[in-house]
Amino acid sequence: MRHFYTLLAALLLLPLSSKAQGWQPNYGGVMLQGFYWDSYDDTKWTALERQADELSQYFSLIWIPQSGNCGNHLSMGYDDLYWFNNYNSSFGTEAELRSMIAAFKAKGLGTIADVVINHRQTLSTWFDFPTEIYKGVTYQLTSTDIVADDDNGATAAEAAKKGVSLSANKDTGEGWNGMRDLDHASPNVQKTVNAYLDFLLNDLKYTGLRYDVSKGYAPRFTGLYNKTANVPFSVGEYWDGNVSAVKNWVDGTIVDGAIQSAAFDFPIRYTVRDAVNDGTWNFTSGGLVTQPGFKRFAVTFVENHDTEKRSDTDQQDPVRRDTLAANAYILAMPGTPCLFLKHWKDYKSDLKQMILVRHAAGITNESDWEQTSYVPNKNYTFTVTGSKAKLRVVLGQVADPANARKWVKVAAGYHYAYYLENAAETAWVSLPSGEYDGAKEVTLTAVSKSSNARLVYTTDGTEPVATGTNVASGTKITLPVGTTTLKVGLLINGIVSSVISRTYKIADFQPYQITIHANTDNVGWTSVNYWTWGGDGTHAPQNTSWPGDKITVTKTVNGKTWFYKKFTINSSSDLVNLVLSANAGDPQTVDITGIKKDAYFEVSTDKDGTKYKVNDVTSSIPTGIASITQQPTDGNTLVDVYTTDGALVRSRVAFNEAAKGLPAGIYIIGGKKMAVK
Repeated sequence: MRHFYTLLAALLLLPLSSKAQGWQPNYGGVMLQGFYWDSYDDTKWTALERQADELSQYFSLIWIPQSGNCGNHLSMGYDDLYWFNNYNSSFGTEAELRSMIAAFKAKGLGTIADVVINHRQTLSTWFDFPTEIYKGVTYQLTSTDIVADDDNGATAAEAAKKGVSLSANKDTGEGWNGMRDLDHASPNVQKTVNAYLDFLLNDLKYTGLRYDVSKGYAPRFTGLYNKTANVPFSVGEYWDGNVSAVKNWVDGTIVDGAIQSAAFDFPIRYTVRDAVNDGTWNFTSGGLVTQPGFKRFAVTFVENHDTEKRSDTDQQDPVRRDTLAANAYILAMPGTPCLFLKHWKDYKSDLKQMILVRHAAGITNESDWEQTSYVPNKNYTFTVTGSKAKLRVVLGQVADPANARKWVKVAAGYHYAYYLENAAETAWVSLPSGEYDGAKEVTLTAVSKSSNARLVYTTDGTEPVATGTNVASGTKITLPVGTTTLKVGLLINGIVSSVISRTYKIADFQPYQITIHANTDNVGWTSVNYWTWGGDGTHAPQNTSWPGDKITVTKTVNGKTWFYKKFTINSSSDLVNLVLSANAGDPQTVDITGIKKDAYFEVSTDKDGTKYKVNDVTSSIPTGIASITQQPTDGNTLVDVYTTDGALVRSRVAFNEAAKGLPAGIYIIGGKKMAVK
């Protein structure tokens, strides 16, 4: 399957320079926003590159944060500083960035750069932009490249103090007071931006561009920059819920009679948010994607780093319920859907299946669609016509279509269902490829007009043949622990066709307990609260109001007193996130994330802003592994199984059975390091 989807992704990225015009016509790709706010761990370039195989099977584009150095501090990239000469960022080194982009490109996955050119940070004063060299040319912005009305006049006052001048031009868009707003009418700004985009596209090898704060300057500049850069994929963040305003921005990028950029479809985002949050299922307001002539240039989305709930005290404007149904809407509609990394992590199996259905129907950014029915506060149904088949989608209270023979259910979940038209003529499987815990049952389905269509399948990766295992549509099979490559084909009148392939890695995972310890000696806290979240959702504190659970139990380890609490890790993807605090929640620590094993944290006297940093001292604390030194000679001897970093995986199991069903990796089994394949 990997080869098929790599080829598909490569085809979706064609053509490029010869027809660069904002966003490709009849484009069937899906995009991933590969970050969320403060996603410094999940969005490390090395972490994303490790997922290249999986991501490239479902996505054709991945948008990553602005990747230049922002002044050697932790940053999401929106306080941009260096454009050419320093790409060691909060997400990794320049070498790691280049490696990731190259790895993605090799698999047909294009990388979208976050382009922050509305404003720019300076080095130490209001006006000292960095001097940089690219292709032997020196690029230097100066005070005269800053709009005259920057920062509501504060910049002009500072310029007068310093005896320097600003541009004579006022801002052509909305002002933003965080940094210096650039004057895009300035020839020097235009020269520097054009070189910057050349560097991103032709040196770093980005595939396309996402423009930040597109309201901050006139859209004609985006059009001019894209025309010069000949960029095949461009999307602007014109943050406005008014569809006419977004249309006007898209039209404003026209150069030589051609639209030069797509736009994020904020109007459809607000339509979807209200439809699911309010439970009305009213998608009739539409957005850019529902406007004649604009769906090609609509990049649809449900959530992003500016709308997500970042924390209990930083709520933003999130979708609060029916996240799957919301994504089911954009993944079936025309336009180019852009999924949010948090949603991908939390609902990967469902979203994979939706993307597979989209491709099976042949839906593109220019597909036709129609509302089939709307029953207020009950459900909404629409039908999309792809190049291969029609897809009918029901959101809300799901009821099968009236003509059940014509429509075959191929994906369903809470408040959503996808039905492929039987003209799709394809075999189908109810579970996408992936890694799962415990034996899984899957359903094989024949999507066909033929009433005598059957299915043939293999589980060893070989091609199904007419004389092979032959079953009726609706047959269920169980996937065993281990790796299985399932291939299924339609069998009609003795001929096998439309073979699909899925690969499953099934782990015999056993839930295990971890203990999270906290020492507060450095800061003198006499009590500590645990505010916990994440993973499968079972780790919330018993006291659901901040600051969570007050921990009173302690133990002495290595001569220090540790507060502690136990948690159960229920699956291989489960984890615990934690904030420690004193008193009624103030002071508190920074977020401690991704805990999957016994851990020991010391609250440090160092701070990140007002929050205390923590030191992970787990590696210096003895674990149960240290006391196990001999491999049992009797296969029935009971042993413990640990990961190499000290997490207990299995307790008191027979040595001969200890490794069965474990995911591939290195383990400590009965005190001996062993490889499980």
